[in-house]
Amino acid sequence: MTQLDQFESVFKAAAKPVFRYQQPQWRRVLVVTDQDQAASDQIVTRLRSFLGEVMPQAHWEVLGGPRLESVGALLQAVESQPLDLVCTYRNLHTQAWRWPYSLGDYVDVLVQHTEVPVLLIPHPLEAPEVPLPTNTDRVMAVTDHLTGDAWLVSVAASLTAPGGILFLTHIEDEETFQRYLGVIEKIPEIDTDTARQAIARQLLKEPADYIHSCRQGLQQAGRPLQVESVVQMGRHLEQYRSLIRQHGADLLVFPASREGMAAMHGRAYALAVELRRVPLLLL
Repeated sequence: MTQLDQFESVFKAAAKPVFRYQQPQWRRVLVVTDQDQAASDQIVTRLRSFLGEVMPQAHWEVLGGPRLESVGALLQAVESQPLDLVCTYRNLHTQAWRWPYSLGDYVDVLVQHTEVPVLLIPHPLEAPEVPLPTNTDRVMAVTDHLTGDAWLVSVAASLTAPGGILFLTHIEDEETFQRYLGVIEKIPEIDTDTARQAIARQLLKEPADYIHSCRQGLQQAGRPLQVESVVQMGRHLEQYRSLIRQHGADLLVFPASREGMAAMHGRAYALAVELRRVPLLLL
């Protein structure tokens, strides 16, 4: 490596993105159900109790029952008014909740077609014995690319109850890491052991540094919460199941789509389908 290359590497390593808090607005909330009036009212009551502390000024509306005849009717209702949040559950207007393998047409299209964040709660028939948490004092932002995602962190922070804990988690995919190491092992000019240690160290250092910046930025913004860092190498679904149990997360917040993709990206979809007993906010 030339001195110029060394200088460039040191310079790039020192350049770190700085977090700046972006205050989300939670003014208008739409709750979409397929239940009768009494059951829908009960769902809204539970949601208002769950989110009331972080959305004290929100105006709540309900859309459900025979007023929702198609996916197109749902999209028209969402796009015809300014909304900050849509709340619903998987397998809306279908009996597929009995087989936990999908989100259903309504939710799939809603998440991908609109830019409004979507909160998914456990299906009222699938898990009637599982109540919503009483508040959001333990919120977990989850991603495999946390560095620079100020909007994800800002949304998760805004939904963390005052005095609560915000877990900023970054799970580096171990299978992808091992696949690239397998390629490196076949290149004689690269020392494999050095590459393994250096790459792993840098992959985990960058999100850890960004979380430190987030902690400082949220403190400067006057957000009254505690920020905990979780940066690991592992298998996403297994790790998140373990982290949810370990930390007792009340709400997960994660990006559901990526630029240029028409469908929800694979890892986000797997999380949304598999993690059915904890509320999820899809951005």
